[in-house]
Amino acid sequence: MRSWRGRWDSATAHVGGIALLVVAGAVAVGTLVEFVDGDEAVSMLVATLLIAVLGSLLRYTTRTGELDRTTVFTAVGFTWLLVSLVGTVPYLLAGTFVREGAGTLVVLADAFFESVSGYTASGSTIFGSHNPIEAQGSGILLYRQMTQWLGGMGIVVLVVAVLPGLRASGLGLIDAEAPGEGADQLTPKVTDTARAFWRIYAALSLAAALLFLAVGMGPFDAVAHALTSISTGGFSTHSQSLGYFNSFAVELAVMAVMLLGAASFTLHARSYRQRRFVHLGDPEFRWYLGILGSMTLTVAALLAFDGMDALRALRMAAFNVVTLGTSGGFGNATEPGSDGDFATWPAGALVLLLVLFVVGGCTGSTAGGIKVTRLRIGAAQAYRALRAMRRPRALFHVRYGRGVVAESLVERIAGFMVVFGMFAVIGTLVVAALGTDLVTAFTGVIVALCNIGPALGEAGPTASFVDGYSAPARMVLAMLMLVGRLEIFPMVLMLIAPYRGIRRMAPRGPLRLLLDRRRATDA
Repeated sequence: MRSWRGRWDSATAHVGGIALLVVAGAVAVGTLVEFVDGDEAVSMLVATLLIAVLGSLLRYTTRTGELDRTTVFTAVGFTWLLVSLVGTVPYLLAGTFVREGAGTLVVLADAFFESVSGYTASGSTIFGSHNPIEAQGSGILLYRQMTQWLGGMGIVVLVVAVLPGLRASGLGLIDAEAPGEGADQLTPKVTDTARAFWRIYAALSLAAALLFLAVGMGPFDAVAHALTSISTGGFSTHSQSLGYFNSFAVELAVMAVMLLGAASFTLHARSYRQRRFVHLGDPEFRWYLGILGSMTLTVAALLAFDGMDALRALRMAAFNVVTLGTSGGFGNATEPGSDGDFATWPAGALVLLLVLFVVGGCTGSTAGGIKVTRLRIGAAQAYRALRAMRRPRALFHVRYGRGVVAESLVERIAGFMVVFGMFAVIGTLVVAALGTDLVTAFTGVIVALCNIGPALGEAGPTASFVDGYSAPARMVLAMLMLVGRLEIFPMVLMLIAPYRGIRRMAPRGPLRLLLDRRRATDA
């Protein structure tokens, strides 16, 4: 409704407007670099102005108003969709995806796919042999890297950091966007909590850039890869990804940064406050390291058994297990069929990598996947169900570490896993029906939901998603990336909210009266 000072009460438009101003800032940085080293500076300048004007209109003609649970989820879901759509403007004006044989609709689909993959920190890309990354200007490449940096920590978290006066509603916005089961409030004020997360994120990004400089990257590559390593995004400025450097030192440095990105940022904040490394005291982080370590040794053994040199196998296994287990998505293959091309590895190793696709990182990190905590609690719930079958009258609790998990959380995690499985199955059927082979379709859907990047089959680490998927299939995968980044429920509730509004405005008939009476009885 219309509020004081001529502003409309619309949390969705208000949050979306601020997010677009952030995007405009990222495009402006790319524009400055493009003026120095590129040919599309004017196009990017126009894109900056267009996005800034649209963001200002939404920001300064609205205010948040009262935020209930449904409004929070709608605002978060709409903001991510809006940012992904508007994020295509720099690509479209610069003609980034215009190529021979690609019609207008295909170019639009490609730009949307790359934009979504960037802002969801997924790492899947349209660039390939038909359109090499190196052919782009430095400004558009830096903007592409910044999309993952903004999306890694979360655009809405940044919005909360600059919105004054938010209390519980601000924590609800962070909670709806944060990966995992809820967000920890580090300070009494929610805006201070959001700023603390972003300060830590920025500090780790700077440290990563300095580390990459030290191991041999050039200044531009160091900054560009720092943005997408700490965000566990996986975009690179080279078609060969990290295989371009062919350096064990570079791989070790990137692995270390991705592990920091895949750990809970609450642990980073506590380590900073206590001036000591507290991560090993966290059961989720210990389990996470255990999973990555055991997977590395097993995959290395399988590669060595298949004929690869033992030390070489250990290097290839360690890097690819970490990059996929953190949902980083970088590759160290120097060319198709090389040792780092995991799509050509033996079947046993591929099965283990597929498990890593699903597991993901820690709760409250920049990584995707279902998260280690959910996996542990889900396994504990399955074990409890087995015990209950043997002793039906006994009362068993789901335990996590030394504590007992609340039943409401167990039910929410069980519901999440069921819905995740439904999206995986339905998505696979749809993508396969659009002309993709079953392996490529299934793994593509999984990496989209888990925000990883390269898949198996025809969309491996040395291939492009143009090679394995049709334009309609890529649009489906792009929507699944959004669903996966927001962990399903915000996007689902965003779609349900308009239906609820229509239902409230519907004429009162016998069915409406019956539904109202049923709802009143349940309450």
